[in-house]
Formats: sequence, C-alpha cells, structure tokens
Amino acid sequence: MKTAITELFGIEHPIIQGGMHYVGFAEMAAAVSNAGGLGLITGLTQRTPELLAKEIARCRDMTDKPFGVNLTFLPTFSAPPYPEYIAAIREGGVRIVETAGRSPEQYMPALKAGGIKVIHKCTSVRHSLKAEQIGCDAVSVDGFECGGHPGEDDMPNMILLPRAAEELKIPFVASGGMADARSLVAALAMGAAGMNMGTRFIATKEAPVHENVKEALVAASELDTRLVMRALRNTERVLNNKGVEHLLEVEREKGKNLKIDDIHDQVAGVYPRVMIDGDMDAGAWSCGMVVGLIHDIPTVKELIDRIMADAERLIRGRLTGFLDADTGANLKVA
Repeated sequence: MKTAITELFGIEHPIIQGGMHYVGFAEMAAAVSNAGGLGLITGLTQRTPELLAKEIARCRDMTDKPFGVNLTFLPTFSAPPYPEYIAAIREGGVRIVETAGRSPEQYMPALKAGGIKVIHKCTSVRHSLKAEQIGCDAVSVDGFECGGHPGEDDMPNMILLPRAAEELKIPFVASGGMADARSLVAALAMGAAGMNMGTRFIATKEAPVHENVKEALVAASELDTRLVMRALRNTERVLNNKGVEHLLEVEREKGKNLKIDDIHDQVAGVYPRVMIDGDMDAGAWSCGMVVGLIHDIPTVKELIDRIMADAERLIRGRLTGFLDADTGANLKVA
C-alpha cells in the first residue's frame, strides 16, 4: 500500500507507532520499523540527551529500517534542554521526528538544518494549519478518542479527519481510536494517508512494559477510560484505576479551585510504577478508548501483517463488493 506517508518516510506500511512515555524504547521502535511501519523512540523518557543518544544507537543495532524520535514540548518553566536533545537526534542520524505538545516553531530551524522530516501531533484543524505554515512535513491528527491529551475541543475523528482533509495541503495520519484494519481503511476513506497507533502497540509481545499492563488492556472495555485534569485545561484520557478514582474525587471536591498540587501524587512519577513495576492502581496513565478493541497480545509483526491483510480484504472485498453487488460486501473482518 503506497500513500503520501509511506513515500514521505520511506516505509512499507502507512502505520506509525506514536511516542509513548516509558513504552517507546529501542525495542518497541525497532519492532515496528522491522515490521514495515514507523517506530518511534520517546525522547523525553530518556532523562538526558546523552541517554537518548545511547538509545538511538541501540535502536540502530536492532533495525536497518527508518525510525524516528518523539519529542514533546512541555509547557514548563524548567524546560528540558531541547537543543541538546535535537543535537543527539541529528548526530544519531535520525531523520524523522514526531513533535507533540506545544508548537515546535522555535525548534524548526534546528530540525530542518539536520535534514529532519517533522510530523506534528495536533488535536484541531487550526493547530494542523499552523503546523503546515511553520514547515512541518506532515501532521498526526488526534481525535477526542485518543489516549493522552485530546485537547479541549472534544472533536471526534469522524468530524476532525474530514475537516483536516478539507483544509490541509500536507499529508496527515489519523490518531486516536486506531487499532486494526477497520481503523486504517476508515482513516484512508476520510482523507488520511495512514494511521498512528499508541495504545494498541502497548498490547504486543515486544512492548517493553510489565505483563500486568498488557493484561489490563485486554481486560478493559471502551467504557474504562476517564478524562482527568479538565478543570486545569490540561485534559488527559487515562485508564481507570483506584488512583484515578481518588484523583477524580479530589477534582470533584475542589471544583474550579483545583490546582495541580492537589493531584500531584496521582499524576507525577506514575509511569515507572505502572510500566516497569506493574502497579495498575498507581495513578493516571494515558490510554485511549480504543482499548475496547484490544483482545489479544500478538507480536508487532503479527499485528501489522494482520492489519494490512485485513485492510486489503476490506477494500477489495467488502467495499468494491458493494459496487459490484457481490456477496463479498458481507465480508466481516474482526
């Protein structure tokens, strides 16, 4: 399958593994890239630029396919040393970066000077157009269904993706709610050139997280995510657990007077406790509504191969079958 995204990044399949805190290590990125997608190392999971450089070198030993680095620009007063992180990316020979969080505008000259293609994650059409204007090569359009930060517009992908297609000149991928061939074919129908999967990739054999996490994803339904930090206008979709329930109680008690310090214990330092230690009640960790579509823990290659084979059957069988009045229109892909 050739799309603008496969051509832009030199990959076989239009599937990108999103940057995920304490998930996007070299093992994860290499597995996705080796299976024909685009794997991403999560830059800020590496506490220093030097550690990121080592992680890039590790990934280079595991794959000869294109892979990238996610760099999230945080709204903090003590910002990480982004120029040094970018230097590590450039010196490591990485030529693809997924940016997220705040606008990457001030860092675009450094990224472009390194010959790096930039795909920026956006939760709205207006932010996507801004990314296009500042020189991003592509955008990842993130609907309200997504795990992590869905923005404050509450716009689902059935509306957001066609709107992006109406406005953008650069290619984009669909993010949020993406799990299988149905997701991919629907995204392509709405104008996307591929899809970005986060939560689904955590439930794979190669994902370097505790087995408790993978089992929790398989056990959960589409009703098991919660939105936290809405009052702070820093909304995050997370998997429900005891820590999250306590957090929501605090939010209800504080109302509009909520401060980040009030919920510090439920949001700070949670990822190592969940992803490494397997403490599923530690607190808030990002998880999409797509968890309701996760029923197994395949290898990354099995997952991607299945998606692509099912997508071809859906397009050639079910969709063209409707036009040809063929029984193939009744094809079901689970």
